[in-house]
Amino acid sequence: MSELQEVVADLLERRGAAVEAVGPHELSVLAPAEIQKSMGWPEMARLGFDGKQPQGSIAVGLEGDWLDRFAALLGDDGRWSEREVRWADDLPAPADPEQMLDRALDLPNAVWRFRGMTATSTRCLLLTFRYTAMSDEKREGLVWLGFNTGTGAIIDGLLPQLRQALAEMPDWHVPDQATVLAAGPRRTAAEIDSRVRALVGQQVRDEIEPFLRAMRRRLVRDRDRVHGFHDELHRASTTRLAALANAKGEKAEADRQRETMRIQAIEREHRAKLDDLRRNYALHVAVEWVQALELYVPVQRLDVLIRRRKGERLIQLDWHPLIKAAEPPLCEAGRGRDRTRLVCDDKLHLTEPDGQAPCSACDKAYCRACFPTACPRCGHSSVAP
Repeated sequence: MSELQEVVADLLERRGAAVEAVGPHELSVLAPAEIQKSMGWPEMARLGFDGKQPQGSIAVGLEGDWLDRFAALLGDDGRWSEREVRWADDLPAPADPEQMLDRALDLPNAVWRFRGMTATSTRCLLLTFRYTAMSDEKREGLVWLGFNTGTGAIIDGLLPQLRQALAEMPDWHVPDQATVLAAGPRRTAAEIDSRVRALVGQQVRDEIEPFLRAMRRRLVRDRDRVHGFHDELHRASTTRLAALANAKGEKAEADRQRETMRIQAIEREHRAKLDDLRRNYALHVAVEWVQALELYVPVQRLDVLIRRRKGERLIQLDWHPLIKAAEPPLCEAGRGRDRTRLVCDDKLHLTEPDGQAPCSACDKAYCRACFPTACPRCGHSSVAP
């Protein structure tokens, strides 16, 4: 069966329906009253998933409102879940921790020292969002964000590998209390929200950029066509009006008034057409939280001492045996997707390079983690990258 067919069959069975596969692309469903009412089906229904189903069966696909209808049937089930990855043998460790850290850390204005490594468990919060971009066309998709709540690192770059590894592990283990305690306290909703808003907005912008480029090309094409058409009419009327400039008599005066009114009408119509284009190409983007997974994974936690001038700070960075990769270092201002960090002088915050860029108003460099809303010198407002 296709993935969609498997998901539908599993969902219907969980809601009390009797489901039987009829061939590779068709399901026979005996639906209880709840499903009949929610989906608008008869008690006995046949569902087709390949677009070539026989007469009398219901075509089910990704088009139309099928996903919304199944989502309504699913309700809030599965929107927040917990899973633990269990390791049977001794937890492996990187062969050379310092060499691994040298690849994971890039601190142009500070130095680091490896202080030790401990096998432990951490909690990774994996969030899924659905976006819908509406203009003259429609684009939908999913974006994923990931945080290690133990170290504070953003692990978006590791999500494809983690999701693939999880897909290959059929057993689902609910985390036991010892694992939850070892992972440390959960981040508060306010802390998560403050990081998610900027990150998911930027990620959605990256996802829809090809859609925006295509939309802008169509807008420019239509605008130029409207302008060219009305410009030609305008020039023709202006030429006729100029030819009547020295003419005398009532007929000439009537012709001048007619051409003047025609020019005004052309200009009004041109403005109206441009307003239509603005409305037609106006972009509306909606982002909706879909699912969250608290994933408890075994890690090797490395203690790293950061030194900047006379200050020093201990940070932690996790190496994930499940995918044999190190996460990027903590980033307290910025998206934190690469490994380069600048360390601020005052509180030794780790930020992306843009997180300590000069103020656009007074040109003073300052840390956006220390001053997330405004420049400390001139008060010019800013937003943490």
